[in-house]
Amino acid sequence: MDWKTPRSQRDVARTLRSNMTGAERRLWSVLRKRQVGVKFRRQVPIGPYVVDFLCHEARLIVEMDGWSHGSAVQQSRDVARDVYLRRVGFRVLRIWNCQVMEDIEGVWVIIREASQQFPHPDLPPQAGEGAPAARPVLRSSGRDA
Repeated sequence: MDWKTPRSQRDVARTLRSNMTGAERRLWSVLRKRQVGVKFRRQVPIGPYVVDFLCHEARLIVEMDGWSHGSAVQQSRDVARDVYLRRVGFRVLRIWNCQVMEDIEGVWVIIREASQQFPHPDLPPQAGEGAPAARPVLRSSGRDA
């Protein structure tokens, strides 16, 4: 894909859905059809970004990180992206590709638990919601192979 060619975010998302990595395909196989209890969509445009997996109901984004996310430059970009996504009301859960390939059941549990924590305690209540109870924030760990 020629990233220098101006394209709409929708076109970029469509292309990314057609060209998912092996880890993304594997994770999608357990996220689709509400297998974790909530609906996820894949490769969804949000502002200037296209996120890997999104659950609107839980205000949760799951981002897949491969080897390139280990560089200082990419980590800086990821921080800026996460700040923006949190500012517009989403939680971001980052999962390493190797976690998905080596322990899909463990990743499923982490995502299921995170998706059940809605509305998130660190986010202001949305219209019509009461104040949420405090709950722990799950964080992913691990390294990419």
